Amino acid sequence: MTIQDQINEYIASQPASKRSDLQELHRRMLEILPAGKLWFLDGKNEDGKVVSNPNIGYGNRTIQYANGKTKEFYQIGISANTTGISVYVLGLEDKTWLAKTFGKTLGKASVTGYCIKFKSLKEIDVAVLEAAIRSGLEGID
Repeated sequence: MTIQDQINEYIASQPASKRSDLQELHRRMLEILPAGKLWFLDGKNEDGKVVSNPNIGYGNRTIQYANGKTKEFYQIGISANTTGISVYVLGLEDKTWLAKTFGKTLGKASVTGYCIKFKSLKEIDVAVLEAAIRSGLEGID
């Protein structure tokens, strides 16, 4: 099964309201990063144990660990959660930047160091969400 097939299956498995929002976010992400690498993480560790919600990832970045090892990972991720949807902007140096820059204008959303959580797209300003994503991508080496 291709990554796109896994993504389509994941989106299709969601309740109708989340499904349409995830489809719209996926469409927008493909416009923002048309040549970006697609990722799908099923949320399971090497032992098959569920450790997180499944994630759709976009782009590619290198994580440098203190021991000198590196790992490839996505730049932007989206995931359904129990109350709505999470958008992850990874690789930001300043963990207060997202909240300070976009928190007040985003709408009904919770913004932490790298995560924007909201119930549905209709409760947030999607243009501000896109600006946060684009700005986050610019700030990643």
